Amino acid sequence: MKTDLVYLNGDYVPLNEAKISVLDRGFLFGDGIYEVIPCYQGQLFEFEAHIKRLHKNLAEVKIERQYSVEKWQSLLLPLIDSTRQQYIYLHISRGVEDKRDHLFPKRIKPTIFIMCNDIVAMSNREEGVKGLTLDDNRWKLCHVKSTSLIANVLLKQQAIEKDQSEAILIRDNYVTEGAVNNLFAVINGVLTTPPLSNSILPGITRAVLLKIAKKNNISVAETMISLEALKNAEEIWLVSSTREILAVVELDGIPVADGQVGHLWHTMNTLFQAYKCTAQ
Repeated sequence: MKTDLVYLNGDYVPLNEAKISVLDRGFLFGDGIYEVIPCYQGQLFEFEAHIKRLHKNLAEVKIERQYSVEKWQSLLLPLIDSTRQQYIYLHISRGVEDKRDHLFPKRIKPTIFIMCNDIVAMSNREEGVKGLTLDDNRWKLCHVKSTSLIANVLLKQQAIEKDQSEAILIRDNYVTEGAVNNLFAVINGVLTTPPLSNSILPGITRAVLLKIAKKNNISVAETMISLEALKNAEEIWLVSSTREILAVVELDGIPVADGQVGHLWHTMNTLFQAYKCTAQ
């Protein structure tokens, strides 16, 4: 089965045979960049946008860019099953060094790892999820899709341990994003999302939703959202590549509006599903 096959540094091997050195800087320091790319029935979704972000992030952390868009695509295709809904996980670390040292080693070759997994359908998508607001204590380069994700992991785990589905992060009394996703809110009838900055990831799904909304004459705004405004929002969504659009129907134990998935969510979800078909 293709999902058992991975790519590692020039070779396609079974997942259980893929090995890296303990001196890989990705293992030692979380020194790397990653991308997650949805793939629907064999078609990579918004592929060029994902690779453009990958290349930008590699430059941000000073890891040498390895391949063109076309070359990346050729590496991914052997891992894809055209009968399934999947996602590609593409991981690039700075590479293997001779000893553990914070300084960049000279003449080091990046480690490239790629795997493909099934997208697990959510059974409760139409019911919505619960959200918990937490202090955003992550580093100040959240626009970089770094493999150093321990802060995100801890925030997500904190929400789960409090019987909440998602963590929504607050910095200086304003919303940034979810621990693993971008955030939208419907405020006074306007679909609103925080503007791009070093506090949030420039999500591909976020960009697609803004484009869809504008094309369909849905009022949108990219502006700061205060915690108070979030608590009074008509709808709250969390969006990401693999989970698409999730409606938050309860925030900090209090229903969002009437506690049901909202009207605009239904509209945008329908438009997004249609866009996926035309984009393939």
